[in-house]
Amino acid sequence: MEHCHHHHHEVSHKTVKYLLVSFIINIVLSIVEIVGGIISGSMALIGDALHNTSDAFSILIAVIAFKIGHKKADNKYTFGFRRAEIIGGYTNLILLFVAGVYLAVEGIERLINPQTINGSIIIWVSVVALIIDGITAKLSHHGAGHNTNMRMVFLHNLADALGSVGVIISGLFVLYFDIYWVDGVVALIIAVYMIYQSILTFPKVVNILMNAVPDNINIDEVKEEILSIDGVCDVHHLHIWSVNEHDVSMECHIVAQDIDIIHKVTHLLEEKFAIEHCNIQVEHDQCCKKCEL
Repeated sequence: MEHCHHHHHEVSHKTVKYLLVSFIINIVLSIVEIVGGIISGSMALIGDALHNTSDAFSILIAVIAFKIGHKKADNKYTFGFRRAEIIGGYTNLILLFVAGVYLAVEGIERLINPQTINGSIIIWVSVVALIIDGITAKLSHHGAGHNTNMRMVFLHNLADALGSVGVIISGLFVLYFDIYWVDGVVALIIAVYMIYQSILTFPKVVNILMNAVPDNINIDEVKEEILSIDGVCDVHHLHIWSVNEHDVSMECHIVAQDIDIIHKVTHLLEEKFAIEHCNIQVEHDQCCKKCEL
């Protein structure tokens, strides 16, 4: 039996510091937006605050997951803690979906019964939000090209900036045209985006938690490639799953005449399928028909 594994820590400690700063800024911004939304009566501004809060907790989850994920395996958690990020992401998706549904209901209510709102407060708060969203997007851009979770944080911050632009437009309609129903429209747009993002990401997270084969790997192709190696007679008990969004693990039994064949198998798995953690048990078969040909 052989184990092969290589672990890559793609998020640097410097990036984590940037994330912590982004989290603090986003929380402060959310509080300002909520207060501004209550004072002005704008549901769009409160909706943008909810989205900002969700993204802030996404950032916090990423930081906590990074810290937990780097803890060493122990006698109880023998596989380590690399799934902490996925568990946190699942929790955040549920919160994002619930917040989106709430905002959608409130947005529809504002469309049916438009409320008088203060356009000046909306614009000033949203301008501040737009500036802060730009800063946090820049901070979270570090590592976005190498880490999916970081890339999602960066894209969410960009989306927050676009949401702030939408709220500014809503404020302009109120200030110059006394049109109040636009507030409900902007709130609905933000709500739809929040719900869409949660639904879009949900299957990927659930598949990882359920130990499903990664979407980019065809298990039949893996089996065929292993069988194509000279000296391998059979492959069974083949399981492939994602430990987290970056690391793929595999285990299987292979029947071979020469137990040294395992080195060829592990090399194939890493080179062709990027499977870097594998547990392969070799069943030695002196009478392997394929090997005798």
